[in-house]
Amino acid sequence: MRYLKNTGLLFLLANFSSPATADSSGGGVLEEVIVTATRIPTDMVSLPFAVGSVGREEIQRARQQLGLDEALATVPGLFFQNRYNFAQDLRIAIRGFGARANFGIRGIRIFADDIPLTLPDGQGSVDAIDLGSAEQVEVIRGPFSAVYGSASGGVINIRTEDGPDTPFISGRVNLGSYDYRQAQFKAGGQSGKLNWLANVSSTELDGYRDHARYESSLLNSKFRYDFNETASLTVVVNAVDSPTADDPGGLNAREVAEDRRQAAPRNLLYNAGEALDQQSLGLAFRKQIGASQELKLRNYYVHRQFNNLLPFDINSNGQGGAVDLSRRFSGLGGSYSWDSEIGSHGNRLIMGFDYDAQRDHRKRFANNQGTLGDLTTNQDEDVTTTGIYLQDVFELTGSASLTLGGRFDDVDYEVTDRTGEGGSGQRSFTEFNPMAGINWAVRDAVNLYGNVSSSFDPPATTELANPEAPTGFNQDLESQTATNYEIGVKGLVTGRLRYELALFHIDVKDEIVPFELEGSGQSFFQNAGSSTHDGLETAVSMELAPGLMGSATYTWSDFTFDEFRGVNDEVYDGNRIPGVPEHLFNLDLTWSHTSGFYAAWDLLYVGRFYADNANEVETDAYLVSNLRSGYRWASGDWLLEPFLGINNLFDEEYFGNIRLNASFGRYYEPAPERNIYAGLSLHYGF
Repeated sequence: MRYLKNTGLLFLLANFSSPATADSSGGGVLEEVIVTATRIPTDMVSLPFAVGSVGREEIQRARQQLGLDEALATVPGLFFQNRYNFAQDLRIAIRGFGARANFGIRGIRIFADDIPLTLPDGQGSVDAIDLGSAEQVEVIRGPFSAVYGSASGGVINIRTEDGPDTPFISGRVNLGSYDYRQAQFKAGGQSGKLNWLANVSSTELDGYRDHARYESSLLNSKFRYDFNETASLTVVVNAVDSPTADDPGGLNAREVAEDRRQAAPRNLLYNAGEALDQQSLGLAFRKQIGASQELKLRNYYVHRQFNNLLPFDINSNGQGGAVDLSRRFSGLGGSYSWDSEIGSHGNRLIMGFDYDAQRDHRKRFANNQGTLGDLTTNQDEDVTTTGIYLQDVFELTGSASLTLGGRFDDVDYEVTDRTGEGGSGQRSFTEFNPMAGINWAVRDAVNLYGNVSSSFDPPATTELANPEAPTGFNQDLESQTATNYEIGVKGLVTGRLRYELALFHIDVKDEIVPFELEGSGQSFFQNAGSSTHDGLETAVSMELAPGLMGSATYTWSDFTFDEFRGVNDEVYDGNRIPGVPEHLFNLDLTWSHTSGFYAAWDLLYVGRFYADNANEVETDAYLVSNLRSGYRWASGDWLLEPFLGINNLFDEEYFGNIRLNASFGRYYEPAPERNIYAGLSLHYGF
């Protein structure tokens, strides 16, 4: 495979990861990390998959808290774009999956406190994630459909803080460049059998570019009632109200040279942007049965009202540029796990089911320069998914384990055209996805692993949009499937050094790829015949000196179309898949002093990548650095913490987002120049 030319990095890592010197006490600053995203809680180094995790300090401490990418940049294999255009949402790609999404998140399953943030049709969003109360974020990299269904890229699992034993209240204010304003209030504690935590935040930002204003208010709360030592019920209530998220649009090269901060003229003319209002309720019940069995049940309900103005009046296939979407989705699921022994071998079994349903009432109107015009689309879109899965971890020896799993999924789409234009129709996708993985602890600090797994991604309802008519589904678009082969090594050395390296090869069939019809003003989707994703991911974190932690990650990606004909019979065979850099490097240094002072510096290098399927437009590489620092002052029950951050420390000119295959050369969304923020948090424990 093509990535074998980079295996020299394996030997460099092997030399670097030799046992580090421990302190005189034999203790370490790095601890075992238990990962729950696999649905069988397991120490991270013992899993036969590539897994990353970040904790509360990395997510919250002196962060601006505008997006998940602030903390997850230290996880290899992830590439983020679009932090600063909230009308398009953060774009996340794992091993190339998700790069195609010009809005929303595709190919990646996202969960928060066991409640899915990914719709039944596979499209996810992060606008309801509360970074101000996040305890841990776990990332499984690579196809994991054997447990979660459509998840070619992987899984992101977010856990909210529990309330501490001592009740507390805290407040936080944060101000910065481009009229950035954020306020948070958080409280929590333990009262008898009830554990609770609630966080309310409000964020406003005028934005670096013209027509980039953003406003959002968020509530996130979690209540857990322990009936006894073996049973508990967790209730999660979340609400987000974002009345303004302007879309400055993509610029062409000439417009970037003239003025990086300007908005696209059509986006100004048509007042492009979105507004949303969403409420969700989730319930999770856990029951320990004896010493070795556990039952989990979950149920959730979400209502989302979404309005979107696109930069056109009516496009070439008759769809209006103003979207009015009312969405309800809900679901339930359950799992049963059993720890036992088969002979003298330990065995951990989990089996479960998921049922999710989504109903969208979608209307589209002509966009008369920011006001609603004639109705062009009026249809109901229903999606239901049913999945059953089984996973088993069998201890072959005291140092080796075998993981086997599989999942069957049925995904059904139905569109009901209310305009009488004959656009009603149905689509169905059925898949079984197996996986097998093995982990071998060669020694305490060296764990070798390998896995083979398959995955699938059916099209989202927005991807099924009909390029030939204003209503109905695209009947030619098929689901995307992939087979993943992966080997790796990882370990924790004397509590002072953690390392990992993964090599993977993924064969993809019918990769879903965006394109724009000339004059349509929006993306439609087609299938590429086949493609290949080869890559290497490596990460090292260690204590460099007392109080000084360092981490470095490197990702090499070679993703190409093997067979692909464009909508006009263009031949893209052998071209690189756009939207993903070949080289990605991150360096992070964090220093903490016993006096309360702390500082962190990070550096991100993003290599060149293509913006189009034809590989005719290539972006420049860029290097972005950020610095943040603060001081923690404690007195009795009070904790005061001022902090300061500088983004884009070296004032690099780069693009925060590239719109793939954009019409008229409007690929570019310039990122902010050097900017600062400062804040103050105050915490009181009762």
